[in-house]
Amino acid sequence: MASITNYFFSMFIFIVLLFSQNEMCHAARNLMEIPEKETPPHMPTPTLPEPTLPPKPEIPALPKPTLPPLPKVELPPLPTIPKVTFPTIPSIPEIPEMPKIPALPKPSLPPMPVVPTVPKVALPPMPAMPTVPKVTIPPMPSIPTIPSIPTIPSIPFPFLSPPPAATSP
Repeated sequence: MASITNYFFSMFIFIVLLFSQNEMCHAARNLMEIPEKETPPHMPTPTLPEPTLPPKPEIPALPKPTLPPLPKVELPPLPTIPKVTFPTIPSIPEIPEMPKIPALPKPSLPPMPVVPTVPKVALPPMPAMPTVPKVTIPPMPSIPTIPSIPTIPSIPFPFLSPPPAATSP
């Protein structure tokens, strides 16, 4: 926990120091105050003549070689595979039928008990709510006024204003 707190504290200090540097702001202001200079007119680019290249040399055609005919290769005949005789599968004996389950007699249940009826009871009436007497609140005391403090005349701070431009117009 302490390491995370130290990490965030150090990041906070770093960001405060990063934003507290005003040199970049002053440099940007100086750049904004410099008047733009007119750019000189562009010189026309000269046109170069097309280079002339010598013609490509011709490649002589090569004669096609004649190849001797390939000999025919005869493959020996494939051997014959003998047929396999499988033994006969014995027959599966039949499963005897299961005996039938005898039917069970249905049980006789006792009759349901009769729920007695509950007589209706008359509730007594609710007592009347007591009335709350009205109370009058005394008026708020007046807040005393604070005398005004005379204002301090503004003092110019030269170190807070941006520096003058580097070049004069």
